[in-house]
Amino acid sequence: MDVRYNVISGDSHLDLAPERWTARVPETWRHLAPRRITFSGGGEGIEVEGKTPYALGLAVTGKPYQEHRLDGVSYEGSPGTGPPEQRIREQDMDGVDAEVMFTSWKGGATDTEGGAAVLHAYNEFLGEEYAAAYPDRLLAMGLLPKTGVDAAIAEMEYCQRVGLKGVTLFSFPNGNGLPLPEDDRFWQAALDLNVPLTIHIGVSGRLGEPLYQYPREPANIDILGHGSDPIGVLSRFGTGHPKNMIQLIFAGVFERFPGLRFWQAETMIGWVPYGLEQLDDIWERSRYWAADYFGLEAPPKPPSAYIRQHVVWGFLRDPFGVTVRH
Repeated sequence: MDVRYNVISGDSHLDLAPERWTARVPETWRHLAPRRITFSGGGEGIEVEGKTPYALGLAVTGKPYQEHRLDGVSYEGSPGTGPPEQRIREQDMDGVDAEVMFTSWKGGATDTEGGAAVLHAYNEFLGEEYAAAYPDRLLAMGLLPKTGVDAAIAEMEYCQRVGLKGVTLFSFPNGNGLPLPEDDRFWQAALDLNVPLTIHIGVSGRLGEPLYQYPREPANIDILGHGSDPIGVLSRFGTGHPKNMIQLIFAGVFERFPGLRFWQAETMIGWVPYGLEQLDDIWERSRYWAADYFGLEAPPKPPSAYIRQHVVWGFLRDPFGVTVRH
């Protein structure tokens, strides 16, 4: 289908009843797949082993604000939760030509073999059934496991083969919340395959995980004051959103891969001009102690220059951000 795009939603949520696809999960791992549950208030959601239940509702649009429910709505009959044909009708009603679609289900424990198998079944469903029905309008993003760089590359290659238009990172390719040298194989593969890379809000790490592998750690780390982690300091005036990109900047990723770009959705944009101005200023004030204590080397360009070149930011309703977008 040849679509002439006028309006594209860059951040739509994809909430589907789990039984529509969980039969694809190998029997060995099916107990790890999400299950539909009903809350005490009558609304529905999903439950994944070891995770807090997710209530369907706030990410579903098509309802007046007065009808948004914390305890969930029903999968049947709700806007945004039906088959592909329903979604296309809803796009037409909204005057939208296509949607970049992120799943509200985060994939469960995708740092395990079983969790990765569940995630693959979901990608299979998207590529072979759901998005395949209208591939130019249902731009569902594939999910990547957290089981290492090789697994992330293999799943990205699969997503491309089945026609998915891009992939979403929940972690850095190595499976953790900080970039590592082995990630370079993934970045190169993404460029070779021309696969768009997306992040929905941000990449998350494990509790207590460091933000960066610094060349050295201060010997007197116990006496350092609050806010002494260089990467953490640099992201404090950007509402936290540029943190992942700052990690990549100082890891030298954008210098080694100048063609790499990210679509970072649901971040809002009103903060961008102020946040980038503050980023450069904080770096000038912090670069000397960051080098002395942590061995952190200065990138060839100001940090904001990399973000302007390599990142596109998404927003929901942000009139101020639209006004100052230039």
